[in-house]
Amino acid sequence: MKLINESSKTKIVNNLIVAFLAVYGISQKRFDLSEPTLFHQLVTEVISPVQEGLASSKKSLSSFWDNYLLIVNTSKENNVLKKQISRLESDLTTMEEVRKENLRLKRLLSYSDEMSHQKIMAQVVGWDSANEFKVIRLNKGRKHGIQTMAPVITDHGLVGYVYRVTENFSDVLTILDQNNRVDVMVERTRTHGIVEGVFNFKCALKYIMRNEPVEVGDKLITAGVGGIYPKGIKVGMITDITKENFGMTLSIEVIPSVDFDKLEEVLVLVGSSVEAPVTEPVAVGETKK
Repeated sequence: MKLINESSKTKIVNNLIVAFLAVYGISQKRFDLSEPTLFHQLVTEVISPVQEGLASSKKSLSSFWDNYLLIVNTSKENNVLKKQISRLESDLTTMEEVRKENLRLKRLLSYSDEMSHQKIMAQVVGWDSANEFKVIRLNKGRKHGIQTMAPVITDHGLVGYVYRVTENFSDVLTILDQNNRVDVMVERTRTHGIVEGVFNFKCALKYIMRNEPVEVGDKLITAGVGGIYPKGIKVGMITDITKENFGMTLSIEVIPSVDFDKLEEVLVLVGSSVEAPVTEPVAVGETKK
């Protein structure tokens, strides 16, 4: 027991000595705070702005790169969105055209419901530009049931008649052509006359006596004679009446009911019970004898 106590005393003494030496060493350590030399000051003053600039440049470059990537991604997204918008606008335009076409066809079919003729729907695919739209071409022909001398109409009125037919197409001599003479009557007064094409998308009403009470604004319809057109189809409206100093008839200007400049779809009336005229259909550029 005495031996153990002496050993414990020895360890305690040793620990105290080590602790004393450690504290003494720390207390004796000195930190020399010396002033920087002129060279150190010069280097610091020169290098520090460069370091500051590099740090700022690094930050700016990092910001620029982030913005560039953002702009590139945004530009790609804009291009994608523009294509989508363009495609949607195209689809909307197509749908709107289909809607308008359906409305035109509905009006066209509804207009001809009371007619006993068979009806063939056709589209205008061409015109004779040399003759100021006096001749139009349809996308239906003999194999579709189109016949020569068949009347052609729209919901607005009379277009003309078919004068030439091939297997897949047909040509229509419009009422704008001077070779196409239409027997008409004034709807209000029941006065009969003949409408002929003249120029500038207009027609003339001929053989109206000077004493007839026709007026500007009177509407013309087919008279149902002549063997081509059914009775009651709208033809046009009187827009000007001139009484010459000589002659027995009036000079009357007529604007057609059909806007030929915007003509797209027509109805061809076939299977008519009206007998065809004896005269042959007039070819473009020819005149009736």
